[in-house]
Amino acid sequence: MVSKIGASPANYFDIFVEIKPKAMKYTLLVAAFASLLFFSCDETKNETPEKFDYNVTQFEDIKILRYQIPSWDNLTLKEQKLVYYLTQAGLEGRDIIWDQNYRHNLAIRKALEQIYTTYKGDKQSQDWANFETYIKRVWFANGIHHHYSNAKMKPAFSADYLQSLLTDTGATLNSDAFAVLFNDKDAKKVNLTKDVDNVLLSAVNFYGPGVTTADVENFYKAKISPDPKRPLSYGLNSQLVKQDGELLERVYKSGGLYGAAIDKIIGWLEKAKAVAENKAQGEALGLLIEYYKTGDLQTWDDYNVAWTSATDGNIDYINSFIEVYNDPAGYRGSYETVVQIKDFEMSQKMAVLSENAQWFEDNSPLMQEHKKANVVGVTYKVVDVAGEAGDASPSTPIGVNLPNANWIRAAVGSKSVSLGNIIGAYNNAGGSGRLQEFVHDQKEYDLEKQYGQVADKLHTALHEVIGHASGQLNPGVGETKETLKKYASTLEEGRADLVGLYYLYSPKLQELGLVDNWENVGKAAFDGYIRNGLMTQLIRLKLGDDVEEAHMVNRQWVSAWVYEKGLKDNVIEKVTKDGKTYFNINDYEKLHSLFGALLKEAQRIKSEGDYPAVEALVEGYGVKVDQVIHAEVLARNKQFTSAPYSGFVNPVITPTIDPVGAIIGFDILQPESFEAQMLAYAKNYSNLPIQN
Repeated sequence: MVSKIGASPANYFDIFVEIKPKAMKYTLLVAAFASLLFFSCDETKNETPEKFDYNVTQFEDIKILRYQIPSWDNLTLKEQKLVYYLTQAGLEGRDIIWDQNYRHNLAIRKALEQIYTTYKGDKQSQDWANFETYIKRVWFANGIHHHYSNAKMKPAFSADYLQSLLTDTGATLNSDAFAVLFNDKDAKKVNLTKDVDNVLLSAVNFYGPGVTTADVENFYKAKISPDPKRPLSYGLNSQLVKQDGELLERVYKSGGLYGAAIDKIIGWLEKAKAVAENKAQGEALGLLIEYYKTGDLQTWDDYNVAWTSATDGNIDYINSFIEVYNDPAGYRGSYETVVQIKDFEMSQKMAVLSENAQWFEDNSPLMQEHKKANVVGVTYKVVDVAGEAGDASPSTPIGVNLPNANWIRAAVGSKSVSLGNIIGAYNNAGGSGRLQEFVHDQKEYDLEKQYGQVADKLHTALHEVIGHASGQLNPGVGETKETLKKYASTLEEGRADLVGLYYLYSPKLQELGLVDNWENVGKAAFDGYIRNGLMTQLIRLKLGDDVEEAHMVNRQWVSAWVYEKGLKDNVIEKVTKDGKTYFNINDYEKLHSLFGALLKEAQRIKSEGDYPAVEALVEGYGVKVDQVIHAEVLARNKQFTSAPYSGFVNPVITPTIDPVGAIIGFDILQPESFEAQMLAYAKNYSNLPIQN
């Protein structure tokens, strides 16, 4: 399972940003001019970090940042063209994630944008201010459900006010889409509550009306892969609906569901293939194009094998229907793209992890039968993001490990990346006020300030490179989405977190030249993880809410489990000081052992497909919140104005065209504003009808 770290591992929560783990009709010249209408070149890639302003705007619980592409000037013109074509391909599919997230999203977005751009009435009223905040929240979430909590975001203005805006601007919204903005229907995009029908009660548009969890399970039980040892990713690229009482799949492909957007994606991918850096990269792009044309899942596997093996070159990308976090049943992939440029210096330094992957596997606390005898094909790079779209934007991962298919990871390997310029932007945009509020003492604060960033970067790397690549399923055990069902994602993320935590407190890191004081790095990592898992991540929840997002759940069950198991030896002490609660680690060695024990159990659960055990672990430790602690955390946080979630606008890669239409160079421009980028995207990349 890939890790889309919806927030950083551990310590980024101290500054409360979200790190949480797309046939062209327009000529390049027209596209370039369209971009220039919406963007300013006041800020360029050449500005130093000291002068570059990483902060764009803030609204509600969201902070918008910007990032640079420092490696751009190291690329040849041909490589720059490849990056440009891949980013354009990604953006062409932007509408897909909106429709996947909820069936009314595109209609709602169109109406809200028409109001926003054409309304001539009173823009000084509180109602209009509330409208502006609401449309920005919807833009950020790619729909009307919160990007992290999955709860529907209710407007702070009335239905009567919205109706007046529609009337004044000539915008239209059908009665169902209008009503759902204000009623209690479709309250959760993804509902993972225990003992309910999670598919039926989730608003995500992966399933048609009336499709139940039992329908999904029975439908895919009947699917048998041609090679059981290489199971196909059934359900990954389709919507499952009922028609005349029968279940059928609407496949995402050219000529199928989302075909209008997919055809645009294909057009740009064909341009990218023509400037591929090498044969292997070109062949992989060719298979991705074929997959988009046919929707064939065998072609998807062939592509992933080719893509995983294509490790040479300076450019790489993620593009297609990939992560299954938004599917309560764990089958269907959300559309996502990330275009990457290799960070040459950092990739070379961190390659030591992938080169020693077998050592980490051999020395892990896993049961011997759950260890891989031969860890193959693990590659790790630090990259600079050049563009993101779909489920990766505006809210972005900081680390990714792909492909997701267990058999490909075992037979061929995987690619792990850390998004270096994204992490750098977070580090340069944050503050330390909240850290001072929630650390137990000066020693803990000093450790975090000196070693916290190193610990975070290494945790991301270990999580992706070693964590997701480690372990193996027992013979005959099915894929985790089948055996562990709705708990598969959080179990896998927690398991990878535990691998990272176990090795962060290890002299091996210093032996490999990655740190200069392994013990202090490990202590800073442990402090941050426990502080976050038991307290600070609660800032993201409303009082009384359960923890539901997969990464937040895993951080809580990991932290709560080791806290409980260490009570006898006072490994982690709950301290009350001046009326405030803190969690202080008294014994790092014993905590290290507890992390190892939990890692061993998490891998056993995955390897054996033990559903009762994962249910007990997640529901017992990861979902319910200590309400007294939660109320205290919220009260202590009120003094800080920085938003708890962050995301990004994308730099705009704008081609320079010569008189005969050839690209002769590029400018990297920063968006004038978050709103300007969203409107530019709507103008240039709206490829789907409002109902699909």
